[in-house]
Amino acid sequence: MNFTEAQLLNSMAMLMFPFMRISAMFVSMPVLSVHAVPARIRVILSGAISFIVMPLLPPIPPVEMLSYTGIMIGVQQVAIGLTTGFILQMVFAAVIFAGQGIAYGMGLGFASMVDPLNGQQVPVISQIYMISTTLLFLSLDGHLLLIQLLVNSFTSLPIGETFNMNDVWAIIAWSGRIFSDGLLLSMPVIISLLLVNVIFGVASKSAPQLQIFSVGFPITLMLGILLIWLTIPETLALLPDLLNDGYDLIKQLLRLT
Repeated sequence: MNFTEAQLLNSMAMLMFPFMRISAMFVSMPVLSVHAVPARIRVILSGAISFIVMPLLPPIPPVEMLSYTGIMIGVQQVAIGLTTGFILQMVFAAVIFAGQGIAYGMGLGFASMVDPLNGQQVPVISQIYMISTTLLFLSLDGHLLLIQLLVNSFTSLPIGETFNMNDVWAIIAWSGRIFSDGLLLSMPVIISLLLVNVIFGVASKSAPQLQIFSVGFPITLMLGILLIWLTIPETLALLPDLLNDGYDLIKQLLRLT
């Protein structure tokens, strides 16, 4: 069998361009982007999925991979993959923000540990919510749904096309939900702890000789733990809606709706 140079380059482009988009998603998506998952595993998964979807791809533009046009198309594929995973990372960031607000209200802002998702120091309370969110995300097959959306995007957003400015502004606007949704998730606990601190302030004003710090800190700590235990089922019940909103934005960006 004889193959021309153009045929070989076209076959390599049909493999490498999807590989760029898929591997970029694995770099930024939750769970699989953690430091505990070796980069070798992500490369193997990206290569296997790219090899599977390669025969199903629509025709790609006949460009050389090392030309200016080919390099720009590669950059576009990386941007699409990174953005797809980053949107769900913002959902997890909202959960971390909620845990930080609760931790500071309880007086546990100093109790921090390394977050395996981003390698940064975050309060221990945030880790409780992060572990619960990760388990819920995996139980709902959220990682599989994200992979399916990206594979389908090769038809709706073929190689050679990319986001427009309206999509960029939609991503920027949606990033504000890190704070709004994080505050919504932590609001019951924060308000309850705020009322307790107000009561302690009134008691300190009426009885200055009372050592409020030595008395109030254990009470605030125990009350915060109790409130987390009581409210975490309702908090987890809100997370599927937040994840669905993230998937809806991904579908909009990938032209799947």
